[in-house]
Amino acid sequence: MSVLPDLHLHYVEACQNLSQPENPFIARVLQEADKNDEIRSTKGITLKLAGNNHLVPVPRVTDDDLGVLVSVLGQAAFVTGLDLAYNLLTDAGAKTMATFLQENSTLHYLNLMFNDIGTSGAELIAGVLHSNQSLVHLRMTGNKIGNQGGMFFASMLKINSALEKLDLGDCDVGLQCLIATAIALTQNKSLKAINLNRPLLPSQQEEATVHIARMLRSNSSLVELHLGKHEMKNFGVKRLCEALYENSSLRYLDLSCNNIIYDGVEFLGELLKRNQTLEILDLSANRIEDVGAIYLSEALATRNRTLQALSIVSNNITGKGLVALAQAMHSNMTLSHIYIWGNKIDRSTCVSLHRSAEEVPRVKSPVSLTAGILGADGGGPPAAGLHRRGSLRGGWGGSPGRAVPRAGQAPLLEPALRRRGPRRRQRQPGDRACLRVFVSKYLWAA
Repeated sequence: MSVLPDLHLHYVEACQNLSQPENPFIARVLQEADKNDEIRSTKGITLKLAGNNHLVPVPRVTDDDLGVLVSVLGQAAFVTGLDLAYNLLTDAGAKTMATFLQENSTLHYLNLMFNDIGTSGAELIAGVLHSNQSLVHLRMTGNKIGNQGGMFFASMLKINSALEKLDLGDCDVGLQCLIATAIALTQNKSLKAINLNRPLLPSQQEEATVHIARMLRSNSSLVELHLGKHEMKNFGVKRLCEALYENSSLRYLDLSCNNIIYDGVEFLGELLKRNQTLEILDLSANRIEDVGAIYLSEALATRNRTLQALSIVSNNITGKGLVALAQAMHSNMTLSHIYIWGNKIDRSTCVSLHRSAEEVPRVKSPVSLTAGILGADGGGPPAAGLHRRGSLRGGWGGSPGRAVPRAGQAPLLEPALRRRGPRRRQRQPGDRACLRVFVSKYLWAA
């Protein structure tokens, strides 16, 4: 058996050699890693150094701390993931990380979300990915890299053939970046998931949506697409639906927090009648109202047998629309998760949902699932759910308004689903999905 490096010992020595004070948080994580038996396996380990994920405040990782850390990890091939979210890294830290990625060929996952990396840092990281062929998943969420920083990543996508998951949500990218990214994805064949939530758009003409729709007509690799807060209206939805008639790869579409009303949902309803690949649809925080809910219910009741999760949170839907969806569940055995919190839930809605959960045969042992949207940064408190027998029970919700996928099919930009409580029987081929109707507010700690 080969002797593995002692990470903590090497960290202490590196701090002394570089005259850098030890960060007790990093020291503790490395000590725990030294005790981890998984480092002897072929899977490798992820060092979880997120600055927000602790009950007790910890000293967050700085640029100087990162310099010492990467000097230790240079000889640790078993470290395949690095979570540095919610720390104090700046462009200087991005330079250190870019140098590390240039020399490292074992790191597959890198989480830099919500640091203080700007445009120049984005240029360095995107630049090194022109040649790096090991990194598979990169999360830049919340770093204000701006439109120019986003352009660097768009250029990278034309060259890189290894990256599969890229998160640029809440990065203040602009219209030029979105168009360049869409053009790059017409050529890129490796990227499977991308988050482009909350760009800064100069107008409401939906040019970005038109280019993204054009990309979807030819792209055959993208599985998950997040377009939240794009100020998308019915025109944009229509263009996306027209493109998705020709697309056979996309499984998860996030259109949350846009300006979609019931006219736009009519296009989505027609799409669901013909599309055979879409599994998760997030329409939360739009305004589809009862008419839109009825359009969806007609598609789900008659033609669609692939959608597994639907979020219609905060859409000004009353009992009429919610009852229509509940009735659609009687004939739809595929839809396993529906999120309805934030609408006008009345007594008739509760009765109808109760009957749907009680009368429709589902899997005998409902599985309690949990998923934190866009990252393994912790789930939220239990959300009230309605299970097969119709009684309220504690389930786990994701981020506000986000759909939770079926077991074993977690979205690429989210952590794998985890079980809560005693281990239950494994889902068997032929089992029908467990019906989960979430009706209370979802809370998710970022």
